[in-house]
Amino acid sequence: MNIELISPLLLVFVVAILFLASSIKIIFEYQRAVVFQLGRFWKVKGPGMIIVIPVIQKMARMDLRTVVHEVPPQDVISRDNISVKVNAVLYFRIVDPEKAFIQVADFFAATSKLAQTTLRSVLGKHELDEMLSERDKINSDIQSILDAQTEAWGIKVSNIEIRDIELTENMIRAIAKQAEAERDRRSKVIHADAEFQAAQALVNAAEILAKTPGGMQLRYLQTLSEVAVEKNSTIIFPLPIDLVKPFLQMLEKHAQTP
Repeated sequence: MNIELISPLLLVFVVAILFLASSIKIIFEYQRAVVFQLGRFWKVKGPGMIIVIPVIQKMARMDLRTVVHEVPPQDVISRDNISVKVNAVLYFRIVDPEKAFIQVADFFAATSKLAQTTLRSVLGKHELDEMLSERDKINSDIQSILDAQTEAWGIKVSNIEIRDIELTENMIRAIAKQAEAERDRRSKVIHADAEFQAAQALVNAAEILAKTPGGMQLRYLQTLSEVAVEKNSTIIFPLPIDLVKPFLQMLEKHAQTP
């Protein structure tokens, strides 16, 4: 074989090998390749081994794994005009690689900025007490709004969690005073209710004793026995007029007898 023919063939073979090697791309399971042909979108490929023709075709890798993004602290004014600082954690992922690459220049930055503005907007419609007590409901509302708006970008917002709600020192002291006042109010209400129940019980007991013949005398005798246990040296005990009245009547009749 002519040596002059071997060199061009070898060169063509080497070029073909390099061309094939540069055309073969490996796409991982969690990735997709957005392929453009002559500047126009062609298709989404992967996972596995794909072939991208150099010069004619270009590709961009898109990661489909869930992104965990910490939303920077946001200054929020609640509906009752209380200033707080709120931060949150956002969970989202790409569900449509074509839209995520074509419809928005930077899907990560766009989703982050949208989360910040939505967080301020939604929290501004709630009072501070609602922010603290209804956090799950607020998270759900924010997630629904974000998911609806990012759908056009091929992004799925799976969850957003409000992590911290920071109050100013003055507001913390005011809330502490309010909680203390509420505890005092409840204590006074409970005490007044107990006094009312005790008074009502005494009234009922008095009515029962008044309707029962000899009931008051029995109560006096019971009280006398209880006092005697205390071993007091002197006991002053009121004597019921009903007990001495018969004796007084006898003395009065005896005095009137000539």
